[in-house]
Amino acid sequence: MKFSIWPHLSGTFEDLTKVCTSAEKLGWDGLWIADHFMPNTGDDTTVSGATAEAWTTLAAIASVVPRMRVGTLVTGNTYRNPAVLAKMAAQVDIISKGRLVLGLGAGWQINEHGAYGIDFHTVGGRLRRLEESVQIIRSLLDNDRTDFFGRYYEIKDAPLEPKPIQEHLPILIGGGGEKVTLRITAEHADEWNVWGSPSVLEAKGKILETHCESVGRDPHEITRSAQALFVVSKDKATITAARESGGGRVLAGTPDEIVEIIGQYEAAGVDELIIPNFNMGSTDQVLETYNLWMDDIISQVK
Repeated sequence: MKFSIWPHLSGTFEDLTKVCTSAEKLGWDGLWIADHFMPNTGDDTTVSGATAEAWTTLAAIASVVPRMRVGTLVTGNTYRNPAVLAKMAAQVDIISKGRLVLGLGAGWQINEHGAYGIDFHTVGGRLRRLEESVQIIRSLLDNDRTDFFGRYYEIKDAPLEPKPIQEHLPILIGGGGEKVTLRITAEHADEWNVWGSPSVLEAKGKILETHCESVGRDPHEITRSAQALFVVSKDKATITAARESGGGRVLAGTPDEIVEIIGQYEAAGVDELIIPNFNMGSTDQVLETYNLWMDDIISQVK
C-alpha cells in the first residue's frame, strides 16, 4: 500500500512547502491538495478565510518536491473548461517530470459557485458534465486532434501541445455516488477515490466492480485510494475523546490499532491511504504527526 499526505491550503505557502518537503524526505509516496476557492459553510453564505488556488500551488510544489506523486483531490469540473484543464494538467505533469494524477469530481461546494458566478446546476447536470469532460480531457491528452460534440461541451479540431511526460497521464474520479459516479469511474477512470472507513470502501468497491462488469472492464485496472480523519495517540483518554467527538467520522487509536485499521483498508482493496492534516494543529504539530506516522505505523506495514 502507498501512503500519501493531504495538506490543507489555508496556511502560508512557506508552511505548505515545509510540510511537503519534509514528507518527501520522510518517505511518503504522494501529496494531494483540494481544489476550492473559499471555506465551506454548507450553504450559499460566504466567510473570509485564506484558501490557496489549487493548480498554481500544485505547479509550484511540484517544482520543489522531486519524488512524490502529486495530484488534486479533486478538481471541481464546474470551475474550468475541460480543454483548458487538460492544458493545465499537461503542463503540471511536465513541471513534475511525469508525476501528476489529475483528480476530477463533479463539484459540490455551493458557496464558491454563487460568490464567483459559476453555474452550479443540479446534481445530475454536474455529473453529466463530468462525464463529458473526462472524455474530452482523455482524448486531448492522448491524441493529436480532438473533436467532441456533446450536450454541454463542443471541441473542434483541438490540439494539445506539449503533451504530458507520462504516456498515459492517470485520471482519478473522486466520489462515492453509487449509480452514476461509480459508473463513470468504471468507464473512464484510471483511479478512484472516496472518503470513508474500511467498511465504506468495501461496500462501494463491490458496487464499482459491478459497474466494471457491466461495461466489460477489469476492476483491477482501477487503482483505489481512500482517506479519513485520523487521531493517533498512545493516550487512552485522547483516543476516547476523539472517537466520541468525531461522531464516527474520526478513526482514532494507538499506532498498533491504526495498523490494524490499515489492514482492513487493504482487505477492502485500497491501494493508497491518504492522511489529511486538517485536524493536526500547527505546522510543527503536523510535521510531528506525519513523522509519527512514518516511524510508528507505516514502518510496520511497508
